[in-house]
This record gives sequence, structure tokens and C-alpha cells, in this order.
Amino acid sequence: MRKTLGFILAALLVLSAVPALGQDVVELSITWYTDGVEDVVMQDLLDTFNEENTDINVTLNNVPYNSILENLPLQLAAGEGPDIARVTDLGGLSEFYLDMTPYLEDVAYWEDNFGPFLNWLRPAGDESGVYGFMTQLTVTGPYVNATLFEQADVELPGEGATWADWEKATTEVAEALDIPYAMAMDRTGHRFAGPAISMGAQYFDEDGNPAIADEGFQEMAATLIRWHEEGIMPPEVWIGNAGSYAPANQEFINAQTVLYMSGSWQIGQFAENIGDAFDWVAVPNPCGSGGCSGMPGGAALVALEGTEYPAEVTRVMEYLAQEEVLGEFSARSLFIPAHAGLAEAGVDFDTDNEQAKAALGVFLGGVATLEQPAFDLQAYAFNRAIFNATTDRLTQVMVGELEFDEAMERIQSDVDSAIAEAMGS
Repeated sequence: MRKTLGFILAALLVLSAVPALGQDVVELSITWYTDGVEDVVMQDLLDTFNEENTDINVTLNNVPYNSILENLPLQLAAGEGPDIARVTDLGGLSEFYLDMTPYLEDVAYWEDNFGPFLNWLRPAGDESGVYGFMTQLTVTGPYVNATLFEQADVELPGEGATWADWEKATTEVAEALDIPYAMAMDRTGHRFAGPAISMGAQYFDEDGNPAIADEGFQEMAATLIRWHEEGIMPPEVWIGNAGSYAPANQEFINAQTVLYMSGSWQIGQFAENIGDAFDWVAVPNPCGSGGCSGMPGGAALVALEGTEYPAEVTRVMEYLAQEEVLGEFSARSLFIPAHAGLAEAGVDFDTDNEQAKAALGVFLGGVATLEQPAFDLQAYAFNRAIFNATTDRLTQVMVGELEFDEAMERIQSDVDSAIAEAMGS
């Protein structure tokens, strides 16, 4: 009798320790994109979560960034999206986010540590929902190939340099060393916006409504178009990718351009892929009449309301948002954390690459030079309409399909139409 009782108790203990035998394991998916090594880091973190939470299994699906921009919105609209996703169209996709507040163990933790950025994820009119967290805070700005400057015996422009100063210096380097292009810029209105704001662009009128093609915007737009007309920038990036986002990171990695206008998220990739091929440095954003501004931004990991398992999704998000876990993600991916606790404690970035450490310092310093229109534009729910209209219409001018003045008018009308459609009017 005692042996039988002992066997039964042992069996019950085994069953209680293996949830899969007593209940189905909840399968969750994360749609993710990567700029550098952060997919590897996230997979390691999720492996740990899966080991510690045997009733949940999380699968990380790594997709190209364009899939995040173009395919994910369609999937969400059709009710076929993942449980969690990494996104950059923060406000534009907010209608699909899950408010985790009812499921969170400690709402105050999220408000205290992610407070300034929670509003970036909230739908219009929502002042309290918790939908996700920023995986990193990014700042846009240029990188330059310092080795090429040294080989060409050209000095790097100093503090307060303008875009005209950088055009002159990089063109001199490119011509001296027969480098194909002096400068390159990611094909996106977000990357364009920092230089435009530095030229004086405001993007909004006094009432907070989009007012795009003001004098500062037009000055930067004309400059960008001229850079393509004169062969200063590679046509493959902007003209060759009409209708799509396109980076120019490979041109920089392969030393095909002297300057590359991108942002802080490239640091990990450059540390990994450039190695000791050449010395690269991040430099402060060039100045103009509107300041020396880049654009704030970043990617967010958001819970999606289409999930069948909101409580389990919240558990995954709570785990990844822990200071220790997010600190590891930031340290290994070389990302600036958007987390108050980590900002105060500091992050011991996991790199011996002095160029990467110096670049992180430059971008951290660049936060202080961001102008108010940059924050307003990043927080605007319909900023994707502004970014898309910018790239589409400027590209049409570059290829001769539109005159400049007409393109400026079309940008405003495109934005107005997109907002009206989104608002159902």
C-alpha cells in the first residue's frame, strides 16, 4: 500500500513539473527585423525565457525591414498578424496594439522607466495605455570614413559645420581618391527630416497641423535633388528603390561613399562588418539656420490585440522589459536604451571596438541638439504619411517626372489625403 501511494505521489510530482503533459503549450510568435546582431541577442534571451517558462514557447521570425513597413500592416488589417512585433511606424500601427495594462503585474514600473516614450505608442486620445516598449532610442546622424579623409589629406569639418561644409570636404576626398560617391543617405523621409529641420523646416503650423513644404524643407529638398543630379549621391539608393525604404549601409561598408547619413542603430553592424578595414566615426549633425538636429526614433516591441493569449503575451513582454534583460540586450546590440533605470545606471556596452564606443558617445550627445519639430514629428501619429510623400515626390523630381514646385504641392496634398483617409473623412 505504501509503495502504491509513493508511486502515485511521484507520478503527480512529475506531471506537475511538466506542463506540456497536463496542458497545451501556448505558442507565440514575434515578427522581428534586424539591423545588426540584435536578432541573435533576442533569440538568446527568448531561449532563456522558453527554458524558464515551459508553458509558453516563443518563436522569433526574422524578416526584412521592408516586410515590417509593407507586409505587416496588411497582415494586421486582415487579422492574421503575429502576437508581438518589432515596429518603427509607432503611431501609425497603434490601432492594432494590445493594451497590456489589465495583465501587467506592475504598471508603475512601465510608467517610471518608459514613461516619456509610452505616448509614442498610444492611439490618439489614449493617455494611460501600455502597449509595448522601445527596444532602443535612436538618433539620426552621419558617419564618415576617417581613413579616406586621412589618405586624401583633408581635414574633417569641425563643430558647427554645415551641410555645405561637409559637401565640400567629402567631394574633395572623393575626387582625390576616385571614390564613387561623396555622400549617401538612406531613402526615407525620416532620415531626410533631420537635415530639413536643421535648415529651418517646422513640419507643422501653429495649430499643430502638417504644413510640410516651408522654406527650410524646400531648401533641403532642392539640395538633396542637386546632390543626385551632380552624382554626389548614389542613384541606386533613392532612384533605384522607388516606392520602398532603402538603406545605404553597404555603400559605406564597402568604402563606396565618404559620408553616410543614417543613425545610431548602425553601430553594431559597422563594428561587426567593417572590422579593421578602415576607421569610421560618427560626427555631429551638420548645422543650419534651424539648428544642428537629427531625428529621434527607434524601434518598439509591441503586443498585438489580435493575439489569442493576451496574458501570456504580457508575460513575455514583462520578461523582456526587465532592467537586467533589457540591459543585456542594449549592451550586446550596442543600442541606446530608452529606459530610465538603465539611463541612470549606465550600460557597459559589450565591445572592445573603440570606434563603436566613440560613436555611441556622439549619438548620446546628439540628443541634446534635437530641435522641437523633430520630437513633434516623431510623436505624430501620421508621420509615415509625411515620410512616404517626401520620398515619393522627391524621387519623381530626380527622375524628371515632376517639376520641383509641383512636387512641393503634391507632398502636402498627399499628406492631407492620407490623413483624411485614415480618419475616415
